[in-house]
Amino acid sequence: MALTHVFAASEPAGGAAIDQVAIATGMAGIATAILMVGILGYRKHPGKDTPLRRLSQFSERVSGLPGWAALPLGVGGGSLLIALLGMYWDISLHIDQGRDAGPLANPAHYLILVGLYGVFASGCLALALPDEKPGPAAIRITRDWYVPVGGVLIAACGGFALLGFPLDDMWHRIFGQDVTLWGPTHLMLFGGAGLTLIGQAILLAEGLRFRGAPTDGGLRDSQFFVALRRVGLMGGLLIGLSTFQGEFDFGVPQFRMVFHPMLLALSSGMALVAARVWIGKGGALATAAMFLIVRGAIALIVGPVFGESSPTLPLYVVEAIAVEGVALATGRNRPLTLGVIGGLLCGTIGFAAEWFWVKEFFPLPWNDGIMPEAVLCAALAGTAGGVLGGLLGAGLRFQLPSQTVCRAAVIGSFIAIAGLTAYGLSTTKPTNQTATVQLQDDGGDPAHRHVVGTVTLNPRSAADDAAWVTVTSWQAGGMKVDRLEKVAEGVYRFRVPAPVYGDWKTVLRVQNGRTIMGVPIYMPADSAIPGAKLVPASASFTRPFVADHELLQRERKDDIPGWLWTTACLIVLFLSLIFMASLAWGVARVARTGNDGDGTSPPAEPARTAEDRAARFRRGGRRVASAPGT
Repeated sequence: MALTHVFAASEPAGGAAIDQVAIATGMAGIATAILMVGILGYRKHPGKDTPLRRLSQFSERVSGLPGWAALPLGVGGGSLLIALLGMYWDISLHIDQGRDAGPLANPAHYLILVGLYGVFASGCLALALPDEKPGPAAIRITRDWYVPVGGVLIAACGGFALLGFPLDDMWHRIFGQDVTLWGPTHLMLFGGAGLTLIGQAILLAEGLRFRGAPTDGGLRDSQFFVALRRVGLMGGLLIGLSTFQGEFDFGVPQFRMVFHPMLLALSSGMALVAARVWIGKGGALATAAMFLIVRGAIALIVGPVFGESSPTLPLYVVEAIAVEGVALATGRNRPLTLGVIGGLLCGTIGFAAEWFWVKEFFPLPWNDGIMPEAVLCAALAGTAGGVLGGLLGAGLRFQLPSQTVCRAAVIGSFIAIAGLTAYGLSTTKPTNQTATVQLQDDGGDPAHRHVVGTVTLNPRSAADDAAWVTVTSWQAGGMKVDRLEKVAEGVYRFRVPAPVYGDWKTVLRVQNGRTIMGVPIYMPADSAIPGAKLVPASASFTRPFVADHELLQRERKDDIPGWLWTTACLIVLFLSLIFMASLAWGVARVARTGNDGDGTSPPAEPARTAEDRAARFRRGGRRVASAPGT
């Protein structure tokens, strides 16, 4: 079901049309009004039989959790699945079809908007539903209204992700469309959504503590719903962290290949260690299985069902086995030890295992050109992720190490991740390098011209240690990545014909060391981009290499002052740092507030029915002493 008709090279290359912005704003306003009416009715009339109260009571009966945890977790989980499908569909559409006519012309945007708003709404529900103090870490809003920390974090994550939409449009208006997954506002959108899973995990932990249920029982010790939610949340966290690898999954990375194993190790180290510490035996394996089921289903829907390019995905199975093995030796009560060793194995043994998988099934396989930096970066990233995952899992069990140890571990891990990111982003521009291309028509339909040929690099050593040498064609009804065959020193041959007609963009791409460069083979004229003229696919030509992003991000404006770009990026970075600090604060507050000092949960709140809570509110809303839980 390729939606070619809503995409074209002449579509706007800047911000959305004002009418579409107004319509989207109106839709969000209506949804917010409906949400607020339901919440205000619930808060104003405790005990009244409202639709929201009935939903809360139903979720409480089914899950055994308090309604303020059960209902938001259900809404948030479903919303994240919708947003996830929309995100991968949207990426695939832009890769296959190019720009869209506006936010409302792209069907995937509706799924993203609905999903992200559902996440935000689930956080609001968690804030509105408690009729009494939801545990010792709860935050006081008014004299009689306390809210769970997890609800605050979910609402903040959802709001942070939703804020990315208007900021993204503003970004496009100022800088032009940035056709990359790693645009600053794009990172806000899917980063905020993915890290919502941490807020949801905290909310689940708060609900379990409120009910007096075991907070650290293994899979076999947990009620089915709770066990499924734990695995789902950690699998979701692994999926969320893995979205940062999206460009590698589709085969059009605009950043150095060293990021791919680095991100794999970071994601697996953090999520799998957190799962093993929180869930217990089998937690890491169950998390990897959940990842494969959900991401596999998404790939099948986006590809065979929707008819777009389908993303590949890592396995994480060997990494999960490694983490389980370390946990058997160290136990999960030593989260930092488990995190360091388990994360290191994710970045070394896991790297070796993923090497063979990536080589066989990914559009761009790893090769010797990324060694030895790849394994060194992956080992460090996996260790940093493992430390963060160990602390997250321990926090969800209310067993964090001392504040001094935690602070040092978190700061050290973030410094390592920041240093690795800076290293990966460090690139150089090509200088005095050219490509001579000889093309021949493949003998097919002249109206849909395809060519084969050879590429000769100058100097011949320009790709000696290259991570990739490809001809990539995209944004006109599909995507083709041809890994060129080396036939002599500096000489490469097409393996498959490349399209050079219509709206196709066909580019020779090379990443060698810190240089990512490209040569246009064929580029259509684009009236929406000033100066974007036709680049014909002549039978023979020699063209200079330019920075790869100048070709793949053709829509970006080149007349913007550098200080403006830097300032905008720093603003997004500042918001992101506040966002990450809030998540760390939430984990620490829930883990430490009310803890009796021996790593066990404090006395649980008595399980009350909705009618009991409403009666207490009618008596004046004063706090009733908690009885010890079982």
